[in-house]
Amino acid sequence: MIQAVSKGKFKARALEFFRQVQQSRKPLIVTDNGKPVLKVIPYEEEPEAELATLRNSVIEFRDPLLPVGEKDWNALK
Repeated sequence: MIQAVSKGKFKARALEFFRQVQQSRKPLIVTDNGKPVLKVIPYEEEPEAELATLRNSVIEFRDPLLPVGEKDWNALK
């Protein structure tokens, strides 16, 4: 789960949160009145690196407009 922190708390301890994101490599959400307004993420030299793990992972692509997992929804039965 992504950690969230209020603007006021972030302002007071910004450098601490920056170091935390840098070390953990996990994003941090900054909120204002409980609503997300900013996302602090670690810097990546190659933004495509995260997508590289997904390459060639789609095995079969039949109908993109067909609802996914329609048979699994109890509300549809």
